[in-house]
Parts: sequence; C-alpha cells; structure tokens
Amino acid sequence: MHKGIIFDMDGVLADTEGYYTARRLEYLGRMGYSWQDDADFTGSNEKALWEIMVPHDPELRQELKLGYRAYRKLHPVPFQELLDPQVKPLFQSLKNQGLKIGIASSSDPKAIAALVQVAEVGELVDSQISGEQCKAHKPDPEIYLRSLDALGLTAGETLAVEDSPTGILSAKRAELTVLALRPRHGELLDQSAADIVISQLMDVVSYIQNEKERA
Repeated sequence: MHKGIIFDMDGVLADTEGYYTARRLEYLGRMGYSWQDDADFTGSNEKALWEIMVPHDPELRQELKLGYRAYRKLHPVPFQELLDPQVKPLFQSLKNQGLKIGIASSSDPKAIAALVQVAEVGELVDSQISGEQCKAHKPDPEIYLRSLDALGLTAGETLAVEDSPTGILSAKRAELTVLALRPRHGELLDQSAADIVISQLMDVVSYIQNEKERA
C-alpha cells in the first residue's frame, strides 16, 4: 500500500510549459537572438535547454542565460492562471487518507514556493525539492531519492506523478511506480515507460481507492 505521492510541478500541477516557451522566445527576440527550432523542452532543465538554444558560443550562452534569469524575475509565472484547479482538492483528499505529499520539480525553489502559496497547499505539502538543489538533473533519479529521504518513505511506498519522458525516467530509475498525466493540449509525449496514464489529477484518488480495494 502506498503511503506517499511525489508530484512533478510543470505540466502536472500547473500548465506552465507554453508560458515558459513564450517567455523565452520573447526574451530572445528582445536580445536580437533568433531561435526557430521547435525543440521540446518539456521536463528539461536550465543547463540543458541553453546548451540546445545556444550550442556553439559558450560566452554568448552564459550572457543570455544570466540575462534571462533577470528577465524571468520581472516576468514571474502567473500561477493563479496556470494552476490546475484540482490541486488543492486532490492534496486535501490525499492528506485526509493519511498520505504524505512531495513536490519534485526542475524549477527553482522560489517558483515551487510560489505555486504552493497560490494553490494554498502549504500545510499539505511535506517536501519540496528543486532540481537546482541537486547535483544531477532529471532523468537522473537524485531528485526522487532525495524526496523519498525527506518524506521518510521507500520507493515501494511511494507513487510519482509525472508528464515528461525525462521525469518519468527519473522516477522509474528511483524505482517508484509512475502515473503519467496525459498532456492537456494533445502534445506528443512518450509516456510509455509509466505504469499507468491518467487523464486528470483527480484520477490519482481513484488509483489509490482501487489500490485499497485490491489489498
């Protein structure tokens, strides 16, 4: 029987990927840097995406990356608009059933904290781990292993809810059972490595209930 659930944030708890893409493109346009590729950065991290966007000029890459960090502060994520409305009722339901809740996201700690505040789930979340606090990024399992340690649970006691192939692989490498949230806008993401694909966040409750009935 599972005792805890660890959630990815971007694309799972909030529909942020489209916003991130638009914000990056707007920034690059203002900097006069053309980026035309349609690369999928879902589940990626800062280091990896900048190496893809600026592959051959390390100095320019660093300059643009640092500039984007400042730009990002001036254009914070509108979590109030992008938050999945099912987050709070889902977390409350899981807590009522005695489950621990963690968030394991490649986003920076301030972004995670902002989402938690907007969602009004601070008292319901037991652990928040950012990829920026880890030595290795997803698909490395470090962020999930650290989350398990923070929750005081084993992999066998814990579910992960992810969306991207990178995040799914990270959780699977940590030996968690993985529920993949189907992309909200029909994006083509390979979720075949997940144990089950769900259509909405509240399906997590159904999964837990079915698990109890099978026990």
